[in-house]
Amino acid sequence: MLEKTIILEGADPAIFFGINNSNMQLIKSLYPKLRIVARGYVMKVIGDELELVAFEEKIREMERYCQEYNVLTEDAILKIAKGQADNTPVKQDNLIIYGMNGKPIVARTENQQRLVQEFDKNDMLFAIGPAGSGKTYTAIALAVRALKNREVKKIILSRPAVEAGEKLGFLPGDMKEKIDPYLQPLYDALEDMIPLAKLKDYIENKVIQIAPLAFMRGRTLNDAVIILDEAQNTSIQQIKMFLTRLGINAKMIITGDITQIDLPYSQPSGLIHALRILKNVPGIAQIELEKKDIVRHKLVQRIVEAYEKENNGNREVKEVKK
Repeated sequence: MLEKTIILEGADPAIFFGINNSNMQLIKSLYPKLRIVARGYVMKVIGDELELVAFEEKIREMERYCQEYNVLTEDAILKIAKGQADNTPVKQDNLIIYGMNGKPIVARTENQQRLVQEFDKNDMLFAIGPAGSGKTYTAIALAVRALKNREVKKIILSRPAVEAGEKLGFLPGDMKEKIDPYLQPLYDALEDMIPLAKLKDYIENKVIQIAPLAFMRGRTLNDAVIILDEAQNTSIQQIKMFLTRLGINAKMIITGDITQIDLPYSQPSGLIHALRILKNVPGIAQIELEKKDIVRHKLVQRIVEAYEKENNGNREVKEVKK
């Protein structure tokens, strides 16, 4: 009898082993001749050499399935164990990655699809559009895909720490607790795509780094997908500093909504300035998302349209007065 240690490298143990270890109990029942003990990322298996080799092959296949789809069902375990699994990728139109519980995350509109295509062609990409148009969510999905495919070694997410029209005062806690409220939308998107245990591990090991814009100064960001969210709230100096952090084997996505600028009235938006002067630079693409790209509640699109109508009306009144 031999003992074999199998370490799960790509799958989240909570998903792989199932609720109350239900998946592990099923696996044990399928291999009654083996003695299997699992804890954390480690499985220890005792049995005959040939049975151990065959068992590890099946476990690795289940692990790959779990990593790809972020789910491991009883049906998938049975098919893999019995050699009935179809390893041909299921074609999903405009698929970016599979999120939690196997939910396909896709580019749902024409402009979101353009964003995906331009990301593959360019090292820097500006995604500009109204609230709810999926610019940040799609950008983070592209970054997670690149990390899963080992095209990059890390993801770096940043936002300017600017309040949206209200003063929050001095926030309590350490540095992470102070900046987390500004970065919560980025956490929300990541939690849709990466199991919580794996996400925590990525953040602790700095595979995924989430930091305010001010923390980017002086860095050269290599082997990474770097995302700057809410870029309309950067100054000209801030966005220039950020854009020049781009390193070797790195891609950068800058997202923003130029209709939601929270800077003081006298301070110009660095995003608007950057869009103008970088418009025809090779290797930099600009994608403009529109009201039709809004994928939140249907009322969001109506709200955006109402505010646009109001702003256009005010502009016409000012022109008449002139």
